[in-house]
Formats: sequence, structure tokens, C-alpha cells
Amino acid sequence: MRAQSAAVTTKTTRSFVGQWTLFRRRFLRHRLAVSGLVVLAMLVIACFGAPWIAPFQENHQDLITGSTGPSAVHWLGTDELGRDFLSQLLYAGRISMSVGLGVGVLSTIVGVLLGSLAGYFGGWVDELIMRLVDLFLVVPPIAILALVLQGFGSSSATIVLALSALGWTVIARVARSQVLSLREKEFVDAAIVLGASPMRVIVRHMIPNLAGVIAVNVSLAVAAAIITESTLSFLGFGVQPPDSSWGNMLSQAAGLLGTPQVHLLLYPGLLILITVLSVNFIGDGLRDALDPQTKR
Repeated sequence: MRAQSAAVTTKTTRSFVGQWTLFRRRFLRHRLAVSGLVVLAMLVIACFGAPWIAPFQENHQDLITGSTGPSAVHWLGTDELGRDFLSQLLYAGRISMSVGLGVGVLSTIVGVLLGSLAGYFGGWVDELIMRLVDLFLVVPPIAILALVLQGFGSSSATIVLALSALGWTVIARVARSQVLSLREKEFVDAAIVLGASPMRVIVRHMIPNLAGVIAVNVSLAVAAAIITESTLSFLGFGVQPPDSSWGNMLSQAAGLLGTPQVHLLLYPGLLILITVLSVNFIGDGLRDALDPQTKR
């Protein structure tokens, strides 16, 4: 018996290692995904390591210097308050990326869980959750977010919760459709016959089969959250000074278009573009690597 148990354990371990090796090979073959991962990792290290990497402290002002162009001391120049713009970009990136990652993870967890429950149980559970999804889909998101942030404040936590409350609906629909298909599979029937509870079937047997969908949704949700936060901050409803995000940096530099200080508008927009593209490329690579039907 011990020999059989050891053989089964060894076989399971080898199967897991083999799947991980296959996933890694598929992902590394996706050059855009690998490039996006490297770029995103560099941005994360630079932004969250800003207290040690940034040449100046956050919001360090030099009113005598004022707004200047790039120089040996200030690589990206200074803003109208004499703050080093490179340092401000790095510190602002911490908030933008924290909001994006928080919304991506939280909205995906809520959406996958509710969508799986709706698809597995059906009936009134399905009707209740899907009508709730329809309700959230018909409301104008920017207007609702602006009202919520105006009433409850514009802290990072409030922004994450507000965006997550509106962002879980898409993945819920996708998860429901996938679970409806998986519910008819033989391995689900086998688990039920063996006495597995509904939650065990969902968590242990269905959600792992949604790994590719979940990975893609997280990447899309992170990118969408960064753009939405930037839009809200640009409109004056997002992160408020003295805190900085790439969105409110764009808002503060909006009047500089066509002036010698136009670079203060271009740098935050460029970082948003690079971050969103990197996250999307990573999502594409994860989707291809986790798709069991992928041939290449």
C-alpha cells in the first residue's frame, strides 16, 4: 500500500511539474508577453521603490527654480512648483498601479465567484445574480463613480472599492457561461457522485478550468482601472492633491499643450500607455499559455 501511495504521489507531482513546464515554455515563446512582463516589472520596482530610487522626496518644492526643462539635475525637468518631475512620476505611479492591481484582483474574485454560483445552481440564484449584473451594466459608470467619490471621498481605497463594484459584471457573465458548459462534463458528475459539496466542485474542479479566462480578465481589469482612475483624476474626481497619480498629473498639465512645458503633459500619458500595453501583452501571453487547446 505504501508503495502504491508513493507511486501515485510521484505521478501527481510529475504531472504538476509537467504542466508548469508546459505553461512556462508557452509563455516564454510569447515575445510580446515577456517584453511586457519585463517592462511592467521595471515600472513596479521603480514606482514602489521611489523612496529609495527617486532623486528627490515626494512634493519637495523649490519655488525659486519654478518650471524648468530637462537638465543634469532634473532629468525630466520641474513643474510650476519647482518639484522634480521624475520623482513625482515615480511616486504617482504607486497610486495608479495600486488602484489598477487592487481593482483587477478584487473585481475578478467577486465576478468569478458570483458567475460560478449563477452557472452552477441556475434557477432563482442565476436569475438574481444576472438581474443584478444587468442593473450594474445599465448605469453610467463615470457619473456613478463621480457621485460616489464626491460623497465618500477620493482616497485610494474608495476608488478601488467603487471601481470594483462596477467592474465585476463582465467577468461574472463570462464565468457563468463557462460554468454552464463545465457543469455537463463527466469529471463534475464524478465529483458529485463521490460526495463533493457544491462549493468544493466549484472551487476545486471548475474555477481551475477558468484559469485562462481569469488571467485575461485580471489583465484587462488592471488596464481599464488605470485608465478609469486617470480619467476621474483628470476630471477632478479622483486622487486629490497633495497625493499624486498619473491622472491628476495629466489634469494639472492640461493647459500646457502648445507651450514649452508640454513635456509635463506627455510623460504621464506615455507612462499610462506603456503600462496598459504591457499589462495587455501579459494577459495575451497568459491566455495562450493556459489554454489547453493551444497547439503552438
